[in-house]
Parts: sequence; C-alpha cells; structure tokens
Amino acid sequence: METANSNPGPRKGKLVVRLIFIGILIVAAIFGVRQWLYARHHETTDNAQVEGHAAPVIARVSGYVKDLYVQDYGTVKQKDTLLAIDDEEYRIALQQAEADYRQAVADLQTARANQGNARAGIDVANANAQVALVHKNKTAADLSRDQNLFNDQAITNRQLDDTKAASLTSEKQYQAAQDNITLARSGVQVASAKVAQAEALVASKQAAVEQMKLKLGYTSITANISGRIGKKNVEPGQFVQAGQSLFTIVDENGFYIVANFKETQLAHIHQGQEAEIEVDGFSDLKLTGHVTAISKATGAKFSLLPPDNATGNFVKIVQRVPVKISIDNADQYLDKLRAGLSVEVALKY
Repeated sequence: METANSNPGPRKGKLVVRLIFIGILIVAAIFGVRQWLYARHHETTDNAQVEGHAAPVIARVSGYVKDLYVQDYGTVKQKDTLLAIDDEEYRIALQQAEADYRQAVADLQTARANQGNARAGIDVANANAQVALVHKNKTAADLSRDQNLFNDQAITNRQLDDTKAASLTSEKQYQAAQDNITLARSGVQVASAKVAQAEALVASKQAAVEQMKLKLGYTSITANISGRIGKKNVEPGQFVQAGQSLFTIVDENGFYIVANFKETQLAHIHQGQEAEIEVDGFSDLKLTGHVTAISKATGAKFSLLPPDNATGNFVKIVQRVPVKISIDNADQYLDKLRAGLSVEVALKY
C-alpha cells in the first residue's frame, strides 16, 4: 500500500495538463463559434486601402522655375500661388503679338478706305456713262439731221463725214463708259475681298494676343483644390516642359475606402450597406462607413494588360471587384488618415 501511494505527483501533473488542454479546447471552441457566427453575417477582406481625391499640378507652359512657394507635404488652399515660371519670354511674345494686331487693324482700315474709294468709283463711272449717253444721243441726232441736209445737197460730203465721225466717237466713248462701270464694280468686289481678308487677319492676330495672354497667365501656377501636397518634383531654376507633372495635391476632406472583394462575395454586397473598418496603422482606430458604389468591372480589367480568357492559356483565378466605401465622420480622423493606408473591411448583411 505504501508503494501505491508513494507517487501522487505524476497523477496530479497529468490532471493539470488535461485540465489545461480542456480549457484550451473550450476557449478555441468559443472563439471558433464566435468567428463562425460573425462570418455568417459579414463579408470581410484585407485587400483594401484608404484613397483620397488627388489633383495633379501640371505645368501648362515650358520655362525655367523662377519662384517656388511650397515645401514637401505642405498645406495649401485653393487658388494659392504654388510656383512661378520665368515669364520674360512670354511678355516679349505678347508685345510682338499686340504689335502684329495693331498692324493688322491698320491694314484693315486701309482696305476699308480702298473699298470706299472703289464704291465711289462706281458713282463716277455711272456719271461719266450718263454724260457719254447724252453726247451719244446728240451726235446721233446731228448725224440724222446732216444726212437729210446732205440728201438735199445743203451740206458737203466732208461735213457729213465729220458728223459721222463725231457720232461714232461718241458711241465708242459711251461703250467705254459702260466698261468703266463694269470695271468699277469688279474693283468693289476685289476691295471687299481684301477687307474680308484683312478682317480675318485681325481676328487671327487678336486670337494670337489672347493666346499669349493665356500663356503669360499660365506662368503663375495656382492650386486648383485645397489640401496637402506630396513630394515636389521641381526646384527653382529647373526647366519644366508643358504637360510635366510637378506634384500632386491630396484633398484631406475627401478620404474614402476602396475594398477589393472576391467575386464570390458579391452576392451579399449592395449599395448602402454598413461597413466596419480597421486601420492597420492604428489598432485602436475603429471606423464605420457605408458602401457608396460597386465597380462594374473587375480590377484586372483596368490593368495595363487585362487577361483574355479566349486564349489557350486560360487559368481560372478568382477575380476581385473594387467597392467604394465612404467613411462616416471622416473629418474627425484627418490627423490619422492617409491615402494608401492598408485597412481591413467587414460588410454586415
């Protein structure tokens, strides 16, 4: 009997181990049941991140950076001047364009004066034609009278020849006057065409002036939205090209979540659905939100080389669909939210 009761320690140790093991199983079961119950009414994903509305700052004209008024990650307000490009060349070009415009206006005035002279020439030609017609009619009457006198042998043949010559001359003069009218009218058409040409040139030069004013205005680059800039890619004295991206402004009041859910989860996702959000960088930060939009295409369709399932190398892969989620009271978390932060999202259904 002493031998049977001499080693109670190992039995007691085994009992403790069993109790610990049972406790672990109970805790695991409770945790598993809780996770199962949670998963029954939630669609979750860790393929999500914070996004924000970003506006690129792009140079619209080429030139050397004269002044820079911002620093990396600085805060700016809408219409704040961000940088200035050296505008001396654009000012000179504007002066040249304005001089060309003034010259075009002067040429237009000359063309209009010539048009007026051409129109006045028609009046002169008409008056000359009327005078020629009177002279023509008079010489024709003289010829008729002298012809009768010659028939009566009251005048000589030479006198009749002089009357005939005067009548023929007046007819030619009248015909020339008519031709002058036609020529004057053609002159008016030519003058009118030159006026139209000069007016088009004035409009072109005026457009060139306005274009140079725009370019001159583009040398001062302002913020199109309020927010915080990212890393700037420009320094004073640097030459920038038109269309070059200088930096980006992120709107701090426009943060939202883009969560990429598997296509097999879409059946339980709908617009307006409540969302629970956990930010990886701040474990104590629990956010709520609502689904505002669901993409009409998978993320792969927006890639540089979208997959083509019609090829012979098809391998079925579960696709993901972007879901946009608004953050409730996002303005309360501006000191912590950053575009690009990873988050975990759970949608309750």
